[in-house]
Amino acid sequence: MQVRLFVCTESPFLGAFHRLCSPLMKHQLDFERPLAELQTKLDELKKHPETLSLGLSFEEEVALIEKKLEDTKRQIFSSLSAWDRVKIARHPKRPFTLDYLETAFTNFNELHGDRLFAEDRAIVGGFACLGPHKVVVIGTQKGRDTKENILRNFGSAHPEGYRKALRLMRLADKFGLPIVTLIDTAGAYPGIGAEERHIAEAIAVNLREMMLLDVPVIAAVIGEGGSGGALGIGVADRVLILENAYYSVISPEGCAAILWKDRSAAAKAAEALKITAQHLQELGLVDQVVPEPLGGAHTNSELMAQTLRDCLLKHLEELLSMPPADRLKSRYAKFRKFGHFLEPTPTPVIQNGESI
Repeated sequence: MQVRLFVCTESPFLGAFHRLCSPLMKHQLDFERPLAELQTKLDELKKHPETLSLGLSFEEEVALIEKKLEDTKRQIFSSLSAWDRVKIARHPKRPFTLDYLETAFTNFNELHGDRLFAEDRAIVGGFACLGPHKVVVIGTQKGRDTKENILRNFGSAHPEGYRKALRLMRLADKFGLPIVTLIDTAGAYPGIGAEERHIAEAIAVNLREMMLLDVPVIAAVIGEGGSGGALGIGVADRVLILENAYYSVISPEGCAAILWKDRSAAAKAAEALKITAQHLQELGLVDQVVPEPLGGAHTNSELMAQTLRDCLLKHLEELLSMPPADRLKSRYAKFRKFGHFLEPTPTPVIQNGESI
């Protein structure tokens, strides 16, 4: 039996379908809907100038819509919630580690395997140049489609990924090369095989060994900073975070499921967790918030790469000017103070003239 599909090109539903399938709408976040509507209106006006509706010239109406689009974008992105920023951090078009290795670094030569079990493609690393400096770069890598995500295990590393990272760090330490890590992971892989091969031990050893590295270490959270999976390559002299990235002990959905028994309370959990770059800087957990282009890193990846490269170079040159012993002391002190808090002294209760 043959089935023929007839499509009426004049149907208004077809036009709506094409708009929904356009690149503008394909990865649209819910709070970006007003921007998408204005952009669609602007694109249609440029394609069909005869549709002028405000009694202005073509140039005037285009300029008016473009100004409204820019003003609306600034208004939206100046008042983002923590949950909104989590959505931007997870945007499928956001630059990943390999993107930055092509744009912010030069002469990247990838190294593979942990020399113990296997090659984990969720973590990439190797030699590269950052400006005039030779460095070792290590980062978590996600995929852009289903095939890539399966290859990269959705950016969630196995134990062999962290052991590969440690092998590269020791190599960098041996040859006196600074280390840069780029973090973008929802967390380490929690599967049975990972537990059998001791994922907790692999991360714990990385924490210990990174604390003892003589060379400068800089970590940058470029997207998601998920729990121990992020911390496993995140012990550094300087910790940077992109403006719309996040760093947390648990995902907002996981927190909501535990505390409120409802994953739909993720927005409330994101606010309570204090996981945004701005909150982390206030808490002293990161050293610098790296500004993103208006609309997020995915809207101008070249500008984002340039900004990140400049920030990394600035911190690297500062660290290279410090004696290694001072760097080690500073790094140790930085992480030892995490989680410290002061408990108020309880007020004694007086009963019958005696404190109880």
